[in-house]
Amino acid sequence: MELYFSPLACSMASRIALYEAKAEARFVEVDPKTKKTLAGDDFFAVNPMGLVPTIRLEDGQVLTENAAILQYIADRAPEAGLAPAGGMARAKLQQWLSFIGTELHKALFIPLFDKKMPDEGKARTLEKGEKPLAYLNAYLDGREFLLDRLSVADAYLFTVLNWKIATPVDLEKWPAVDAYYHRLKQRPAFARALSEEHALYAEEAKRHKAAA
Repeated sequence: MELYFSPLACSMASRIALYEAKAEARFVEVDPKTKKTLAGDDFFAVNPMGLVPTIRLEDGQVLTENAAILQYIADRAPEAGLAPAGGMARAKLQQWLSFIGTELHKALFIPLFDKKMPDEGKARTLEKGEKPLAYLNAYLDGREFLLDRLSVADAYLFTVLNWKIATPVDLEKWPAVDAYYHRLKQRPAFARALSEEHALYAEEAKRHKAAA
């Protein structure tokens, strides 16, 4: 299996899931600006949307969209217990994947990354983001994970919350969320993925600076 990723993007959740599952994959880095792999291959030929994560399976099939990929990784390694098998428990996993993807990833953080957005627009985005963060904070109070045990939803949420380093989102306003983030940061698989992707991001920044 090949995982197409960009450093510190939402694809880091798939790297974390793979490490938690002790699963093997070939990591293929995609430059977010050029949409080419480091080998110079056109990523649009793999995923016409140009979005990571994307996985290409051993038989050549391609799977896109973060929530689908995370669940696929979990299902390939059921012994790791990263996703409930079915029923309401699986529906709850999908609920959290949807919440993270819509309320936090797309609605809160992505607009804040837009360098062209005026300050008043970012202020409004932060204001609207307080409701889902308050909901998440209340839910996580007294809980270790989103479900009864670690799941791929935690890998996704950690990855998105990590974007606080590049945005005005202040997790200290939300103590239960902040504690959750720092707790997961200590897990070996999470720490390994974060360290590796920070280093790759630094190399990516160097390449972009040299090409400017």
